[in-house]
Amino acid sequence: MMQAPLFCDPSTGVCEIPGALTANHQDYTTLPTDKPLQLIYFTDPICSTCWGIEPQWRRLKLEYGHLLDIRYHMGGLLPSWDVYNSGGISGPSDVAHHWEEVAGHYEMPIDGNVWLEDPLPSSYPPSIWFKAAQLQDEHKSVIFLRRLREMLFLQKKNITRVEPVMEAAAYAQLDTARLQQDFDHTAPALFEQDLLLRQQMGVRGFPSIFLVNAAGGRELVYGAKPYPVFTTALHKLYPEAQPRTYLRGLDTFSYFPALTTKEYAVLNDLTMESAYAQLDGFRRQQQLQVTVAGGGALWTH
Repeated sequence: MMQAPLFCDPSTGVCEIPGALTANHQDYTTLPTDKPLQLIYFTDPICSTCWGIEPQWRRLKLEYGHLLDIRYHMGGLLPSWDVYNSGGISGPSDVAHHWEEVAGHYEMPIDGNVWLEDPLPSSYPPSIWFKAAQLQDEHKSVIFLRRLREMLFLQKKNITRVEPVMEAAAYAQLDTARLQQDFDHTAPALFEQDLLLRQQMGVRGFPSIFLVNAAGGRELVYGAKPYPVFTTALHKLYPEAQPRTYLRGLDTFSYFPALTTKEYAVLNDLTMESAYAQLDGFRRQQQLQVTVAGGGALWTH
């Protein structure tokens, strides 16, 4: 398995793989799809920049999900600390302060103390758990991945441990017995296939989001970018694309049961101040609950 980094640079918006070679993107043959565009997303459960783009990512799925055949692939950010040293990060304690910087840059709550209290030895186990979840249900696997990230970034849970994984699986209504069986037997090979595909497509860091149309045209959104960068890439490949309208305000929670302040702001075209004021108003009306953590808040309907 290739060595990969943990260091995520807020200035570039990328968690980059040191020394990765750029491959010929044409090596990847698109699979049949009934949607006009295929979206190939390379990510990692512990990628802080991937957490940082959740507001744009969720809006993209709401407005253009009907046009997108979305495929999630795990990139393998941290094989183990034995082989890792990059960007000033050489051990778990270096990550705690780094995550605080990332949280401030993206205005997404992150508590880096997990790296001091119960550091993760690798990002491979949660990646393999995700591949196991995909075998059951693609939609539930996405809910599962989101829940793992909330547990890691906000609750300081070590998501390489079985207990939080099973808690997230139950939350996503996955069959936990089957999940364990697939984790043990089938999912590791699927994760290896993701790592191979990452090499074939020349992925150098995360998030890497490829958009591909039926004619083979492709656009890459690399790293954390503002929302218009995503929609511009999409319209280059499919000019007739029209965004769907979606419910706003408190009804935004009908799509996503938990939202950070930044997510609510992006989904409702609000400043952070206005978003917080609205959300706190809903909380006072006992329509929302709030969890304060990692320098921010997670609001739950």
